[in-house]
Amino acid sequence: MIVLKAPAEIVLMRESGRIVALVLAELKARVKPGVTLLELDALAESIIMAEGGTASFKNYRPESAPFPFPATICASLNDEIVHGIPTSRKLREGDIIKIDVGVKKNGYHADSAISVPVGKVSAEAEKLMRVTQECLAEAIKVARAGNRLGDLGHAIQKTAESQRFSVVREYTSHGVGRDLHEGFSMMNVGEPGQGMLLRPGLTIAVEPMINAGRPETKVKKDQWTVATIDGKISAHFEHTIAITDGEPEILTK
Repeated sequence: MIVLKAPAEIVLMRESGRIVALVLAELKARVKPGVTLLELDALAESIIMAEGGTASFKNYRPESAPFPFPATICASLNDEIVHGIPTSRKLREGDIIKIDVGVKKNGYHADSAISVPVGKVSAEAEKLMRVTQECLAEAIKVARAGNRLGDLGHAIQKTAESQRFSVVREYTSHGVGRDLHEGFSMMNVGEPGQGMLLRPGLTIAVEPMINAGRPETKVKKDQWTVATIDGKISAHFEHTIAITDGEPEILTK
């Protein structure tokens, strides 16, 4: 079911989004060689609790999952795309880490992700992260009432493929609100003018996942972490947005 939010609900989602943005800013500042993924996870949890929220991901279990997600953040390194479980692994010079955070407060979720270089990274990694961020920005530009989901997917696909990168198809953008995954999924590829009509009050977690190599994925032995099929690097950026009568509002900025 497609859920449209009233203005008062958008206000509540802004608060969840504010906390998400705060967490990501703090974690980005802590990323450096030698820091462990568990240290980042603990910091995220402490900030969320101090702000009166709860971690959307911790103990989250979709029907397809073998067990609940055990951590506050998703921390995915290099060839890992999404859903990485934080471990005692230390960050190393040249890694790229994807940090995905969800927060629930006052009954509403917000969800956002960033890709962060660890020290000096390869030129390919720098370009991939830049292009993935551009994919997100281009999708948000066309996230206007009267357009359709296919317009967003097309914007992502065109931006990525013009730079000879590929778009992950097996994992998608999604509705978000009272539920972490609410109402619908949105492919990060598409045709203009196709798909669900965008209307004011619709809230979407737009999250392009872009690979340096092939678009296919695999799930690692931990049964959660999704990685590229060919071992090449991936990048991920995400914002929760609200469709309005005018410009889309970024709730996790």
